[in-house]
Amino acid sequence: MTGSSKRKVLVVGGQFSGIFVAKDLRKHFNVTVVDAKEYFEYTPGVLRAYVKPAHFDSLSFTLQPILERSIGVKFIWGEVKTLNGDTKTAIIKTMFAQGEETIGWDYCMICSGCNFGPFEKNGESLWFPVIHEKCRIDSKWSHIDERFIEGRRRHILEEYHKLSLLNDKKAQVLVVGAGFIGVEWATEIEHFFPDIKLTIIDALPRSLGPLPDGAAEYCQEYMEASGIKQFYSLKYDPKSDEFWKKIEMPKGADESYVCIGVKASNFFMPAETLSDKGPGGGGWIHFNEFLQVCTKTSDGLNAGVWCDGTTFAVGDCNYGCIGKPPNWELPPIPKISYPGEEQALHAVKNLEALDAAKYGAHGLCGCMQRKYMKPTWWPWGAGMFATSLGPHDACFVAAANEEKGSGYMVNWWIPAALQKEIIETTKINECKNGTIGNLIWYFVHHTPVNLFGRGPFVP
Repeated sequence: MTGSSKRKVLVVGGQFSGIFVAKDLRKHFNVTVVDAKEYFEYTPGVLRAYVKPAHFDSLSFTLQPILERSIGVKFIWGEVKTLNGDTKTAIIKTMFAQGEETIGWDYCMICSGCNFGPFEKNGESLWFPVIHEKCRIDSKWSHIDERFIEGRRRHILEEYHKLSLLNDKKAQVLVVGAGFIGVEWATEIEHFFPDIKLTIIDALPRSLGPLPDGAAEYCQEYMEASGIKQFYSLKYDPKSDEFWKKIEMPKGADESYVCIGVKASNFFMPAETLSDKGPGGGGWIHFNEFLQVCTKTSDGLNAGVWCDGTTFAVGDCNYGCIGKPPNWELPPIPKISYPGEEQALHAVKNLEALDAAKYGAHGLCGCMQRKYMKPTWWPWGAGMFATSLGPHDACFVAAANEEKGSGYMVNWWIPAALQKEIIETTKINECKNGTIGNLIWYFVHHTPVNLFGRGPFVP
């Protein structure tokens, strides 16, 4: 790299996108990854861990050895409390420290993800660990510290034992939400705890929300054959006796699991960068077509870039769309792992271009370095959904988009279940910087041309 020294990049979040960014930027930048927990967790597979706790070991690993010894970047185990765009500094409360520390950066990549409990004050749910300080105070399981991998394991074991007791008493369990998370959770419980009497409901006319009819019918037939009661076009209203009668639970459920929606957890961002509206009540980071963090206008649109355009927000933490319907600049993107990693690549390329324009090209092949940023796009992989139906069945949808009912069910039954297992195993291996995982997944995102999707032919 030309210039006096390598610039500093702060990466907020050590999940999929954070690790992806660290790998891509480590050669030409001094990269520091900050995460409030000490471990990586494969969120799409965590449902299986609650019904089969031993599975958690294959879904997780501690971050420090992988990031520092294998990938070669710096890792800080701590929570980012504040990002200051004027001074380009972050206030971090590191683990075991009494006070807070301040570190500086030249560029910042926010990959902090989101929470999944829209009805909870801070978005608390089973699907993601409670790791933020303000959330841990009010947590239902505040007796467990999920910033530690052992704390997360203890929480999983607690929930497993609760399910075991529910199974022993042949309890009534309600799953609220028949999207792919709700369907997966209901069918996982049914397979491992067959004496639990399950009911699943949704406000929509059928399961799997906007996905194609074929996939919804396949999942509904599986659940019907498994004895899971289904009720659709019905709003969740636990305080209403009439609601419980409609779903044939006049005495209510012994346990209810809410599997709908997402909620922002961008507690460290200044208010002028966060949306007033959106899923879970707002709080999502505004961003422009280059994935740079923006401030907002009074009507909820983007104003200018924040922090001189040196801060990027990718994946589940950002607003997920640009503009307003029906004239979207970027239609809403599902909050799943693949588009988060795709956005991470777009942001990395734009960060490198921004740096090259200011300080000069990077490395021996600097003559090929782009010095202008390219707009992001709706990635084709955002339309891929693999829904498990227990460990031995699944369905896989491809080519879905923001239009209701779009996409095609291209794989199902045991082949789809095997496909999901392969995706999970190789993806975790890639995040651990394993050779096989890197060989498989590097070219998924780093394709030299786009043969399909909405992006330019040459990325």
